[in-house]
Amino acid sequence: MAGTLFEKVWNAHAVRLLPNGQTQLYVGLHLVHEVTSPQAFDMLGARGWPVRAPHRTFATMDHIVPTAAQARPFQDVMAEAMAGALERNCRTHGIPMFDLSGGAQGIVHVIGPELGLTQPGMTIACGDSHTSTHGAFGALAFGIGTSQVRDVLASQCVAMSPLQVRQIRIDGALPPGVFAKDVILAVIRRLGINGGHGFAYEYAGSTIAGMSMDERMTICNMSIEGGALMGYCNPDDTTVAYLRGRRFVPGGDDFDVAAAGWRALASDADATYADVVEFDAATMAPTVTWGTHPGQSIAVDERLPRPADMPDAERAGVEDALTFMHLTAGRPIAGQKVDVAFIGSCTNGRLSDLREAARVARGQKVAAHVRALVVPGSQQVRWAAEAEGLDQIFEDAGFEWRRAGCSMCLAMNPDRLSGDELCASSSNRNFKGRQGSPTGRTLLMSPAMVAAAALAGEVVDIRRVLHPGVSS
Repeated sequence: MAGTLFEKVWNAHAVRLLPNGQTQLYVGLHLVHEVTSPQAFDMLGARGWPVRAPHRTFATMDHIVPTAAQARPFQDVMAEAMAGALERNCRTHGIPMFDLSGGAQGIVHVIGPELGLTQPGMTIACGDSHTSTHGAFGALAFGIGTSQVRDVLASQCVAMSPLQVRQIRIDGALPPGVFAKDVILAVIRRLGINGGHGFAYEYAGSTIAGMSMDERMTICNMSIEGGALMGYCNPDDTTVAYLRGRRFVPGGDDFDVAAAGWRALASDADATYADVVEFDAATMAPTVTWGTHPGQSIAVDERLPRPADMPDAERAGVEDALTFMHLTAGRPIAGQKVDVAFIGSCTNGRLSDLREAARVARGQKVAAHVRALVVPGSQQVRWAAEAEGLDQIFEDAGFEWRRAGCSMCLAMNPDRLSGDELCASSSNRNFKGRQGSPTGRTLLMSPAMVAAAALAGEVVDIRRVLHPGVSS
């Protein structure tokens, strides 16, 4: 029978139907980091349970590691305790770990793909909301809570209810200055932050087919911000080319066999979906969030919403967001002064993201009042960027060039906002307090837009920077 990739992969990993109606789902790859795993390991230890399949679990440090200097012990006592706990637990249970000295450390959703741990057809779980990133490869990838981390460690399974599949079709060529970040912000703006509840999002159409794996990862990464537990793209030649030669991917003839199986996982042409939502890529524009969740966004040449013009159900939320953000209804977002610029995160901390930002920064200077950071998503990304001279471009322009980590995306480390600073950020969440200060404010945008804002000291239309002759 015809089926979606979701159905094919789900059925292949379903162990049994549980009495409560959920499915016991086998997890092919379990990724852990230092923040959500300590309590899970403690629960295992209290019961005397071993890790069921340590060869299917991989660990890294990312959330709490400082990015200015990474000498151990960390100055932050809590961060050092969490790092030490992860190291001890991995030694005890024989779990492979990518630490700061091994050359493969980085944000969990960056290193999984770059090492080839992430492969099509897998079920992938991690105690982190943005595990949906890995769906770019045709995997069913989802975030889990600490008690579920315990369950996967103990049984290599998790209890879940099946999802409906919504196909999101994006067709056409993206206009100049429009990036994958703008695409996913447009999707969330239209469908809402709760629109994906109970759904897996399948991203399809000519626009997605023409994207690189980095771009697809950016889109799948923020599926959770639209309420979807997971988002995925169908594997194709781009997927196969990316994975060839990666550390944990089969080599030689075995790779060709694997690749044929990956391609066969793609949703069938006559597969049935719960619904299909279509987008025209040509209508998309550089996008900036203005509020306190990713669904509150506008094109860079639009004006901020007026509460009086909003539906009754949204009016209070818009008023609250504008007040918190110190923004005036009806005014343009372009020209809004920024204090901090952050380029990095599991959404936009890959080499291609840094290249786009460096293209903007080359030969320019960061505005005198702006503090600007560039944080590579992994050690491999950092070294590749340095080999291309991107670090020098950023430093010459006045950006701080940092080591790999989650950094200011969530500020569980020294990189954080102070007071009510306004940050232009390439990360994935603009919640109140997300970047470390309870009154700090965040504008989400593409890495190129962040770089342009850092230079100008205010939000600017990237189209006028990269393509001066193109009308916005």
